[in-house]
Amino acid sequence: MNISLSQLCLVLGIGMMLSHGWALIQAKPAAAWLRQFHRHYGLGVLLMLAGTSWFEWNLYQEQLQDIAGYKNLMLIGFGAVGIGCCVFVRDFLSVRGLTVFLMMLAWLMCEKARWHQSDFRWAISGWAYVWVIGGLWLSVSPWRLRDWLGWLTASESRLKLAAAAGVVWGGFVAGLGLTVFK
Repeated sequence: MNISLSQLCLVLGIGMMLSHGWALIQAKPAAAWLRQFHRHYGLGVLLMLAGTSWFEWNLYQEQLQDIAGYKNLMLIGFGAVGIGCCVFVRDFLSVRGLTVFLMMLAWLMCEKARWHQSDFRWAISGWAYVWVIGGLWLSVSPWRLRDWLGWLTASESRLKLAAAAGVVWGGFVAGLGLTVFK
């Protein structure tokens, strides 16, 4: 993907500020949406197919000779798993699709931050690893996101505090994109 670390941080930071800003300003509608997220089939299909396609593209571009003999089988197999999930694993598909997409986004974050000279790259890589660990955990127990979002949205003040933290983190990441990673 031809995007710089600066541009990636701007997109991620602004995305965090907008999504969490909405939850901060419109807590009730945001809470209602979050409580329904885990059962949103259409969004699950979109996230799963986007994440699967992204993974397939990365695998297709891979030049590692260790997998060269198996690459076509892997492309077919992983594609079938992604599409099969949309058809046969409908429960918590949005959570599973989110985990696939976030893990691919984490891969991109680590790739872009890897060679940057600033120690602030560790903030981006650390954030990516939080997504990977969370994605692995939620992919095997997706109901935990439902439970966590239920706990988060049970109190408007709790949701607003988390949303404010997300806005601050998004501002920090966007700020890195505008200054340090420029």
